[in-house]
Amino acid sequence: MVVKPEWLRVKAPQWERVGNVKGILRDLGLNTVCEEASCPNIGECFNAGTATFLIMGPACTRACPYCDIDFEKKPKALDPTEPTRLAEAVCRMNLNHVVITSVNRDDLSDGGAFQFVRCIESVRAVSPHTTIEVLIPDLCGNWEALATILQAKPEVLNHNTETVPRLYRRTRPQGDYQRSLDLLRRARELAPAVYTKSGIMVGLGETDAEVREVMQDLRAADCDILTIGQYLQPSAKHLGIQEFITPEQFDAWRQFGEALGFLQVVSSPLTRSSYHAEQVRALMQEYPKPQS
Repeated sequence: MVVKPEWLRVKAPQWERVGNVKGILRDLGLNTVCEEASCPNIGECFNAGTATFLIMGPACTRACPYCDIDFEKKPKALDPTEPTRLAEAVCRMNLNHVVITSVNRDDLSDGGAFQFVRCIESVRAVSPHTTIEVLIPDLCGNWEALATILQAKPEVLNHNTETVPRLYRRTRPQGDYQRSLDLLRRARELAPAVYTKSGIMVGLGETDAEVREVMQDLRAADCDILTIGQYLQPSAKHLGIQEFITPEQFDAWRQFGEALGFLQVVSSPLTRSSYHAEQVRALMQEYPKPQS
């Protein structure tokens, strides 16, 4: 059994508030990446009344060995009521910022882009003050689908590179590092007013130099926001942890990223892609984008 270091231990949440969030999600039949991907911060985030919604799931058409989301080669058809139910959850939870992510839907010609659009439009219709972050898959390189999502004008477009290029074959066999960089680069070109964001997990056997090279590649793609967090093995059948990275190393990467010019670097053992994502609202005021 792997013993987690002290810095990876999380405080027990106030279960009454957690139960309220769970109740809303169950009542509306919604999935969250918090639950499906066994996020270690679920207690903190649910206790704070936030969640990262997982649309078009809960099953994914890719079977990445690090991920706890179920694999299904032929998942169910999209639910046309999902965007409306998600928007109702945003209202019930009184969210100022919402993160909408999805499973990979390689079975769909647009990778699910139109469902993202419908979710964005539904949230805007009932809660126009809520800022929206979409955490999207690589869409199999369908840049027309990417343009479709960006035309709906989310405030933040997030796509995770996940790991260093050398580890893609083992960690993300159906992904492509260059394709992920291209997605972020094209997003910047297509929608200069949208904040772009990416994240990587560490502890899989990457070197410090490799992490820094990924950070440099992301800045070269004009990525605004970066998250770096410790990979935690969901179960014995998943990819194993090679190393627990110290808080000091995470802080060194944060400082390196800030020196590179990222507007924000969130780097800590428990950081996940949408952890404290609402902080982007303050970032938007400090570093406003020119609106088209």
